[in-house]
This record gives sequence, structure tokens and C-alpha cells, in this order.
Amino acid sequence: MPDVLWKPLKQATCDRIGETVVLEARLVYPADPLPDQPARVLAHRCSLGVSCNALDRPSCCWAGTWPGFDPFA
Repeated sequence: MPDVLWKPLKQATCDRIGETVVLEARLVYPADPLPDQPARVLAHRCSLGVSCNALDRPSCCWAGTWPGFDPFA
């Protein structure tokens, strides 16, 4: 079975909610590792994306509500 896990990429301060958030990537590592085979990235998320989505307008690509806007880039 392949290993699937959420790996933290970086911490940043979100201007929208005024808190420190952790930006994470969902990685899949192969079940039988080959020498030069990196993990595959399936998705990205923000640690406070759920609370950000509860607000009245779209937020950013890390929360999943505004795909073209990345405030942490």
C-alpha cells in the first residue's frame, strides 16, 4: 500500500483571518520505493481553510474557494 500523508510546507501569516496558518501538501509515496522516484502531490490545503471558508466571500487557492489567487506566493 502506498503511504499517503499531509506534509507541512511552510508557515505564513494570513491577512484575511489575521492568524498564523500552516500550508500543507498531500503526498503519496510509492509502496515499493525506487531510487529516483519522488512523492506525488495530490492536493494542497491551509490549516485554517475551514474557518476561512465560513466567511462571506472567497478566500484563496489554499482554502479551495478561489483557485486563481495565492496570497502566499
